[in-house]
Amino acid sequence: MSLDTTARLLISCADGPGIVAAVSNFLFHHGANITALDQYSTDPEGGRFFMRLEFQTPHLDLSRALLYQSFQDTVAARYNMDWTVSFARDRKKMAILVSKYDHVLNELLWRWSREDIEADITMVISNHSDLKNTVENFQVPFYHIPVSALNKEDVEKEILTLLDGRADLVVLARYMQILSEDFVSRYENKIINIHHSFLPAFVGANPYLQALERGVKVIGATAHYVTKELDMGPIINQDVVHVSHRDTVGNLKEKGRNVERNVLAQAVGWHLEDRIIVTGNKTIVFS
Repeated sequence: MSLDTTARLLISCADGPGIVAAVSNFLFHHGANITALDQYSTDPEGGRFFMRLEFQTPHLDLSRALLYQSFQDTVAARYNMDWTVSFARDRKKMAILVSKYDHVLNELLWRWSREDIEADITMVISNHSDLKNTVENFQVPFYHIPVSALNKEDVEKEILTLLDGRADLVVLARYMQILSEDFVSRYENKIINIHHSFLPAFVGANPYLQALERGVKVIGATAHYVTKELDMGPIINQDVVHVSHRDTVGNLKEKGRNVERNVLAQAVGWHLEDRIIVTGNKTIVFS
C-alpha cells in the first residue's frame, strides 16, 4: 500500500450511535477506500469516542480544501468532533536535540536511514560538539549551541529560529537541558522526551543508583510529550526489563539504554504515523 495515496483521519468526540457509519458513508460517497480503522470509547454510555482511520485517495472526488470543508459541514459539526486529516505523502519535519549520550540518537538515525521512520530529519542540535561526526555521517545538518546558566534564554531563541518552518516534531534524545515554558508552548504535544526510568518512579538524579539501592526487580524507560511541568506530560510509551541483585549500576545503565532506544523510537514512529490522540494528560495510542 503506497504512502503516496494514504490519508489518516483522527477523531475525538462525545460517544453516540452512528459515528462510524457517518464517517464511513462520507468517505464512500467521495471515492475513498478505508483500509484501516481503530476505535475506542471510554464508556458505553456517555463516554468519549476516539477513532483513527486510514483511507486511500486515488479516486477521491474532492480537493483537499473541499474535503476538509465538506467533512466539517456534513459530519464533524453534527457530532461536535475534534478532528484532523493528514496525508502520508506530506512527510513531517523532525529535529533532534541531544547532549552527549548517543544511544537513542543513533537508533533514530539508523532507523531513519533504513526508511523505518516516516520523516525528514532536518537537523540535530546539541549543546556539545561530541556527536558532530556521527550526525554528519548520516548527511544531517549538525548545530553546536553551547548552553550555560547565563545564556539559556539566548540559546532557546537561537534554537527556535533554527526550528522555525523546519520542524513539525522536536525529539529530545537525552538532551540534558530543561526547556522553558515559552519554548514548550510553541510546540504543544510536538516535543517528545525519553526519561531514563519508569515514570513516576525514580525521578531526578542517578535513577539507576536509586533503583539499585531499592532492590527493584524491573527498570524501564518512558517516552512522553513535554509540558511545562517537568516529566509530567502525557505518556506515549513505556517498557521495562527485569533485573536482579546480581546487577551493578553499570549493568542497569546498559539495560536501561537498550530500553530507552526502543521506547523512544516507537513513540516517535507512532507520532509520525498519526497514531496518537492526546486527551487531557493522557494519550490514546492506536499502535
